[in-house]
Amino acid sequence: MSGPIFVALDTPDLERAKTIAGKVRHHVGGIKLGLEFFAANGRSGVKEMAQLGLPIFLDLKLHDIPNTVGKAVQALRDLEPAVLTVHAAGGRAMMEDAKAAAPSGTKVVAVTVLTSLDGSDLSSIGLAGDPHAQVERLTALAREAGLDGVVCSGAEVKAAKKLWPGGFFVVPGVRPADGEAGDQKRVVTPRQALNDGASILVVGRPITAAADPDEAARAIEATL
Repeated sequence: MSGPIFVALDTPDLERAKTIAGKVRHHVGGIKLGLEFFAANGRSGVKEMAQLGLPIFLDLKLHDIPNTVGKAVQALRDLEPAVLTVHAAGGRAMMEDAKAAAPSGTKVVAVTVLTSLDGSDLSSIGLAGDPHAQVERLTALAREAGLDGVVCSGAEVKAAKKLWPGGFFVVPGVRPADGEAGDQKRVVTPRQALNDGASILVVGRPITAAADPDEAARAIEATL
């Protein structure tokens, strides 16, 4: 993968996704396609985006019984995503089956705690209300399951990297120093996330909602 910035094309509109990706392609290392894009455009949409020649991070956050997730990953094999996500909370067996079913060139990474959640949100679903401890617990589990790495916020990536020096760390919720947080509750700057151990940075609205997405991507790249 060339640069560490993956632009999050969180839109159901295929043409809009292609337009933005085309504009920023020289200043990003890849593109992230999430659930709303996949629900609207499916496998054919992913294949169309792949024609742009940028690595694809397929962020579907799969979370089901091990057999179902294994078969889902198998069904995605021919798309050959650079990165694919599952939920660490699905457990060790589920993660093992996901990794076993993935193509050899795909990094399977586990989502630890969503960056839209904070301590009170975790308490409300019956988890100890400390995102940091939960990220550490799930990072250790993902490593044991043989995955390639985890998704965690910039607030936890340093601790996750310490637990797993050879891991691959995806950090979403990254915002430039002058950016708005939006619905993310735990955000850091791109430079800080990289310094703390991030392998790739997921940046959405600061690029996609900018008047000039290419200039926005270039400005973030310059801080790295």
